[in-house]
Amino acid sequence: MTTSTVLPRAPMSAPDDRRPRRRASLMGSLTWVVLWLFIVVLVASVAVVVIGSFADRTGSGWLPASYTAKWYAAAWQDFGVGGLLGNTVVVAIVVVVISLAIGIPTAYVLARQSFAGKRLLLGLFLLPQVIPTFTYAIPLATLVYALQLNNTLVGVIIVNLVPSIPFAVLVLIPFVEQIDPRVEQAARMSGAGTIQVFGRILAPLMVPGLLAAGVLILVRVVGQFELTFLVAGPDSQTLVIALYAAATQSGIVSLQEIETMAVVYALTTLILLMISLRFVDPTTAAAGGRTRVR
Repeated sequence: MTTSTVLPRAPMSAPDDRRPRRRASLMGSLTWVVLWLFIVVLVASVAVVVIGSFADRTGSGWLPASYTAKWYAAAWQDFGVGGLLGNTVVVAIVVVVISLAIGIPTAYVLARQSFAGKRLLLGLFLLPQVIPTFTYAIPLATLVYALQLNNTLVGVIIVNLVPSIPFAVLVLIPFVEQIDPRVEQAARMSGAGTIQVFGRILAPLMVPGLLAAGVLILVRVVGQFELTFLVAGPDSQTLVIALYAAATQSGIVSLQEIETMAVVYALTTLILLMISLRFVDPTTAAAGGRTRVR
């Protein structure tokens, strides 16, 4: 009887994972390089404008020979920055309030009801967000001129409402859908009316969505150029229109005043954004649209 010798098997070598790790490390390093390059370019661009707004005399190097704040006083007087700030804030706040007031019930109906033409209506709300602004800006401006509302804050508010209301509706729909309909049904069974359901049930649960929509609309309105430019006049200009007017008068207005207007516009946008973010946490608002309240 013969016996066969069984040779021990060689241990299996673990798969070489050094290449995927090396590739991931390379991609991570490249991502950080691009990110820091973007930050450096952004900070340098802002710094050039800010330093230029304080330049008194041009030096031989990168920095001015002397500094002054007189350009801010000159811009405040020449462009009426106080009135521009007032117009910008009034238009932004009124557009936000009206957009949310109309957007809440509209978003509720679209989120809760199914009816013929719902997809078409959602498509119409989406159009102002995806098509070029000038596509509907010129016909809208023609209507405003026909109503003799050009060069008025009312006309500026109307044209800014056209893209802002659909935007508010699209933002608020997911926040309505997250609320379980049984919560409303329980409230109605307890004797609550429609106004009470909206005021005591839906409104508190939709606060993150309302704040998120309000912040986004505020930033969009402050930076809206095309619509405001077509209907605004000397008495209804906003900061972005005044900045454009200053930039187009580069041969008449000094470069320092143009840079000063750019700094004032950037600071106004930043301050409004910071005030808005004081009342809303973007991460919480974003998470609110993905969770379901039961």
